[in-house]
Amino acid sequence: MEHPLLFISLILEFFHLPVPHGPVGATMLAKICSPHMTYTWLVMAILIIVPKMTLGRLEMVPGGMQNFWEACIGGLEEFMADNMGAERAAMMFPMIATFTFYILTANLMGLIPGFMPPTSNLNITLAMTLIVWFTHHFLGLRYHGFKYIKHFMGPMWWMIPLMLPIEIISNIARILSLSIRLFGNMFSHEILVAILMMLVGTYFAPLPILCLGVLVAVVQTMVFVLLSIIYCAGAMESAH
Repeated sequence: MEHPLLFISLILEFFHLPVPHGPVGATMLAKICSPHMTYTWLVMAILIIVPKMTLGRLEMVPGGMQNFWEACIGGLEEFMADNMGAERAAMMFPMIATFTFYILTANLMGLIPGFMPPTSNLNITLAMTLIVWFTHHFLGLRYHGFKYIKHFMGPMWWMIPLMLPIEIISNIARILSLSIRLFGNMFSHEILVAILMMLVGTYFAPLPILCLGVLVAVVQTMVFVLLSIIYCAGAMESAH
């Protein structure tokens, strides 16, 4: 949801950049400065600056924030290894870890007054979904060649007219389910908080919804990441 006043709008005004309060302009600069894009740049900056500031020099015996980051990275890597094997998890880790930290940070950002989560915009969730969708089909072709295409045709040639449309529709549905699920949950949460603020005040009334929003942010991150892992792991399985 694009709030009437966004924190990022103040920054754009300070640097004399376009501030879209309605439909985004046609120029490239106006599109780059649209709310979901500017908050995406902000999330990227947070994910670059915060680890640099909190890690400092890496130690053999971790302490402080190094423990936190090692727990996050190690836990995600172990989770991926359990679902797709250690070798494949190491190959897929950069992409999956990027999605994990980006989505979680973006979702939680929406809980701060004056901020919006970039994931409440369908353009962002659809872009991430298309990356996952093309990646898992690329992996299927890389690991199995033409046999991966035969998987969509069923076990017997006479089943091709039935199985091929079903498999095509189910794969296209993955694009819709991944993108719209994340977008819909974050967008609806933004609307709900805005309605509560207008109806019953701006202080303690939305607090339960904001607390629930933390759970929603974490769960939706886990769902997107888990489905991405399952799709990629399934494409690489020998059954294909």
